[in-house]
Amino acid sequence: MNDPDDRFDELMRRALADEADRIEPADRLHEIQSRVRSERKVGTRRPWMIAAGAAVVGTAAAIGAFTMLGDDVRNTGEPEVAGPPATTSATTSSTTGPATTSPSQAPQPTTPGPSDQPSVAKDRSTTEPSVKRKAVSVYWLGKSTGNDSGVGVRLYRTFVPVSGRPALEAVRVMASGKSDDPDYYSLWQDATPVSVTQYDGVVTVDFKTYPRQKLETGMAQVAVQQLVYTVQGALGDQTAQVRVTQQGRSGVPLFGLVDTRQPFSRAQAADVQALVWINSPTEGTVIRSPLTVEGIAAAFEAVVNWRATNEKTRQVVQGQTTTKQGQGFSPFSFTTKLAPGAWQLDAYLISPQDGRITDLDSKTVIVR
Repeated sequence: MNDPDDRFDELMRRALADEADRIEPADRLHEIQSRVRSERKVGTRRPWMIAAGAAVVGTAAAIGAFTMLGDDVRNTGEPEVAGPPATTSATTSSTTGPATTSPSQAPQPTTPGPSDQPSVAKDRSTTEPSVKRKAVSVYWLGKSTGNDSGVGVRLYRTFVPVSGRPALEAVRVMASGKSDDPDYYSLWQDATPVSVTQYDGVVTVDFKTYPRQKLETGMAQVAVQQLVYTVQGALGDQTAQVRVTQQGRSGVPLFGLVDTRQPFSRAQAADVQALVWINSPTEGTVIRSPLTVEGIAAAFEAVVNWRATNEKTRQVVQGQTTTKQGQGFSPFSFTTKLAPGAWQLDAYLISPQDGRITDLDSKTVIVR
């Protein structure tokens, strides 16, 4: 027969091993120390058990410190640019936590039960500092030319000068629905943003009122990304998750169906961003010839087509250029001479399947 003490020792070893396996890489040092202190009160404690408990405490503290340091390093210096197709995927909310989906997957309708009622968020967050003047990126929706798949809209970026708190002001511009380019629009009209705060890697955008319109699921997904991209762009952090609340309450359905109980992540750029857009000149610019046009594109074999059409004479000047890199979002530019007058500048792709024009962006300029 085995010695009872040996069986007891084996049981304790397994218990300590199980406890160590359950340790999460977070700050649980005080909890473990408290447990060890309570166990020391038992008179039959063996010396090897005390040593094992101390080892577990040390391991938990080391893991917690490493995790905190790792987060600081990862969140420092993230660029604010149009990301390549490998950026963070979209996240929609569920009752059990965030679930990663593509923008083509529908946000699930929300029917809160007794335990799922909207809750008031605890205010432990910080507010972004004010600035005198800053150009912030604001994302809009625009028609995706020549693409029959998906919801037919994509995100287009513009830059807007603001004063005050950059992210909050960027959301206010987005919610105003007043883009300088008549081809762009917003699905956040009638919404009233109140604050943008940050806590523990999550940015909370609180609204006094949500947009009144109800959307079908695919369009609602793109609309959510319009907000996520705008907030992340203003903060210069593509990794921050974005939580949406109404008067401090989480869980209030957005656009009639989007679950807001969990924060949203950035969808892949290739899934939601326009594949071609013109950054400069901007809509309505008065410019001298020759003029240089600059933009961003994710182009097949890096080829971007362009044309300029005189709005009065219908004269057309056209050509091709290439992006700096292929297989991803990359800058392009071209320079052309144009006669005085109003011109429409187009940049677009040509489908390799059937030669049709796709992903067109345009700007109207006045040449002096």
